[in-house]
Amino acid sequence: MVPASEDEPPTESPIRSDLRRVPSLVLVNTGNGKGKSTAAFGIALRALGRGWRVRVIQFLKSGEWRTGEEEMLTRLGAEWWSAGDGFTWDSADMESSKQLAVIAWNSAGETLRTGSHELLVLDEITYAMTWGWVSTHEVVEAIRNRAPTVNVVLTGRDAPAEVVDLADTVTTMVDTKHAYNAGIAAKRGVDF
Repeated sequence: MVPASEDEPPTESPIRSDLRRVPSLVLVNTGNGKGKSTAAFGIALRALGRGWRVRVIQFLKSGEWRTGEEEMLTRLGAEWWSAGDGFTWDSADMESSKQLAVIAWNSAGETLRTGSHELLVLDEITYAMTWGWVSTHEVVEAIRNRAPTVNVVLTGRDAPAEVVDLADTVTTMVDTKHAYNAGIAAKRGVDF
């Protein structure tokens, strides 16, 4: 319900009476702004709080990175796999980087098929699709045909249109201002 004016709080409930329950959802966090993965990890935290089995697969980040998110979510019971080998511009062998993404996707596909987890976070998978490392069609079909109780969050810039069309919720992060553009390095505890 829209308030009488922008300065007034709404006085009628916006909750619709025709809402229905579904066994699972697909969410996409995309765009050039900061917060795509952070929002996904917030959902992972919420899911763990509800007793769900949570699996995070990072398609680019290396297992050598020890982020605060990984530290806390694994302590709370999430299964975490940083399957990549880091930034592509640091890759000594791009074909090997691609193969790591394929291996990660095959594992994600198994999770989708078996329903072994109630939440699967596919962090930075959009890059693997955009670069042709993983078939967008295959990802879409696997998510469409997933076990009914598997909720999926996909993150990364430039989410393919087919993924956006499949999703129940799509959030586009907008880069209005970023510390990096002002010459400020990533900060432990805020950025990783």
